[in-house]
Amino acid sequence: MTRERLLLAAFGLALAGDLGSLLAGFTPGHVVCKPLLMPLLAAYAVCVWRAASGPDAGRVPPLLVAALLFGLGGDALLLLDAEPAFLGGMASFAAGHVCYLLLFQRYGTARPYALVLGLGYGAALAGTVALLWADLPAELRIPVAGYSLLLTAMAFRAGRLGLAAGLGGALFLLSDTLIATGIAEWPQLPRPDFWIMLTYAAAQFLLTRGVLAARPAPEAEREPEARTAA
Repeated sequence: MTRERLLLAAFGLALAGDLGSLLAGFTPGHVVCKPLLMPLLAAYAVCVWRAASGPDAGRVPPLLVAALLFGLGGDALLLLDAEPAFLGGMASFAAGHVCYLLLFQRYGTARPYALVLGLGYGAALAGTVALLWADLPAELRIPVAGYSLLLTAMAFRAGRLGLAAGLGGALFLLSDTLIATGIAEWPQLPRPDFWIMLTYAAAQFLLTRGVLAARPAPEAEREPEARTAA
């Protein structure tokens, strides 16, 4: 079994352990498994990137690794039940979204359905913020609204990388919307943390796969250099 498959299997086992712990109400299992997810996914991404790069094996996707490690920071902070930790976690995830946006700009291409998708995301953002606003704690309204704008932009731009990344962006938006409705004390699904983690982990995996799939072949990357040298 290759290192990529081993790391992907380890990510799957950590996710299964985390989701199982959430379903069972076993907090220690969640505390142990959750922080393992993003480092394992980042290591998997680096291995896949290097394997596909041939002689350029030293080239790794720093923005993708940074996005996933900012996700780790958010994951760790959200394990703490305190408002400053929540705001810090939101800031860490926001930094990850900026990394994703830069990646989408670098590797993505314009899609014919972008206008319709953008209008849909814009309407979803405006409607969600308007509905949640009155039920959010006053000190969180502006931070949540600002974060929601950045998250929605990331989800929309993810479509530049194709279906997998586009679905990942949508799932990330859904996961964080579930968190926001919990803060606003709206009615929740049974075991809401399970659904939040399921959609979040799937989102990060699909975004990672989308970036890896959209990366140009090493030959395509070297062409501009060759033309410059000529």
